[in-house]
Amino acid sequence: MLAAPWVCRSCARFLRRAGVAQFLRKASTATPIDLPPALLERARRLTLEHDQLSAALQKDYDPKTAKRAGETSKVANALKQFEKAKAALKELQGLLESDDAEMRELAQDDLAATNAQLAESGHNLSAALTPKHPFAEMPCLLEIRPGPGGTEGRFFADSLFHMYQAYCSNKGWQSRVVKYEAADGDGQKGSEGEIALQEAVLEIQEPGAYAHFRGESGMHRVQRVPATEAKGRTHTSAVAVWVLPSFPENATSNAESEWDNPESDFYVDPNEVRSEKMRASGAGGQHVNKTESAIRLTHIPTGTTVSMQDSRSQQRNREAAWRLLRSRLAQQRREAREEMARKLRSSVLAQSQITRGDKIRTYNYQQDRCTDHRSGLDFHNLPDVLRGGDTLGKVINSVQSYLVNKDIQDLIAEEEAAEVTARRAGK
Repeated sequence: MLAAPWVCRSCARFLRRAGVAQFLRKASTATPIDLPPALLERARRLTLEHDQLSAALQKDYDPKTAKRAGETSKVANALKQFEKAKAALKELQGLLESDDAEMRELAQDDLAATNAQLAESGHNLSAALTPKHPFAEMPCLLEIRPGPGGTEGRFFADSLFHMYQAYCSNKGWQSRVVKYEAADGDGQKGSEGEIALQEAVLEIQEPGAYAHFRGESGMHRVQRVPATEAKGRTHTSAVAVWVLPSFPENATSNAESEWDNPESDFYVDPNEVRSEKMRASGAGGQHVNKTESAIRLTHIPTGTTVSMQDSRSQQRNREAAWRLLRSRLAQQRREAREEMARKLRSSVLAQSQITRGDKIRTYNYQQDRCTDHRSGLDFHNLPDVLRGGDTLGKVINSVQSYLVNKDIQDLIAEEEAAEVTARRAGK
């Protein structure tokens, strides 16, 4: 970007002849983000806190102070960049009133790039101010179940399971099959060789996996010609995906304390859970027929039920069922609080809200297209998506950008609502 106030006339002429002005005309013409005063005030408070913490650390190091200083550093740096971009824009606006026509033209050429920089820095500041999701740093469980659409939905559920499994493998992330249960059937295969899947749970053990995959929750719709379709008609089916927070199997003492803490989202009162032993269904020979190794847990207050039969060991199935039950209940509790918060600020926020029951993505085989309905983007090369390749990474990244923007809108709405409440209270 040109720092116009110290560009002399001869330099300006040279830059114009060199094509800089034409380059700048092609720069982004994004409008600078208009941050509400309440949000800026919050950023200034956190920046002041960061400066005070940094000064204290120079005198005496303290781990808690250092941690908080690190948490506020992103806001402090983002605010500095935002104010720097605002100052540059103000400088350019002053040059637009210059008596020198050439300087005015050069400032006009530089205006689009400065506006784009201000918009970007404003977005970064808003993102830095947005609180992290409480499960963001945790591993996660991907629960996959067929939705409406009969057998074809079961086949596509198997495709999605292997898609996520391959995606993790391609990224070098550890994953573990917690549950993989085929539906009772005649061994029929889908158009892509899939089996009919009843339910699957894949644990992604990478720290931060929840934040990466949280946008995958919802109904995934598939449009394709089934293997059994004689007339070549396209059928539409759906698969439900849940993303749940997970403690790793080798949980630390801190994690275990969350299980025992009644204030924790992961706490489950054992007295509120009914445990049943059953014989496992499906293939397995004499062990299945003679041993009650399958476990079903029911959380009585909510009716949430978990069954596990993948292991031959009853104890292993019991441990896996308890972990899955805790994860489901933690997610339900978090969603209930978020829903309550949305209702409190409904007068400010937009009415659009993506939930797990909404159609979030369509996989169209005939058009070689994957469409995400939140980011509004189409991605071609569907085979690469289903192989968990780079194209799927682009789809997931587009959703993450959507979620960040939505979090920013929610934050701004919350600050505006708080400001209105404070004004009313002061009257």
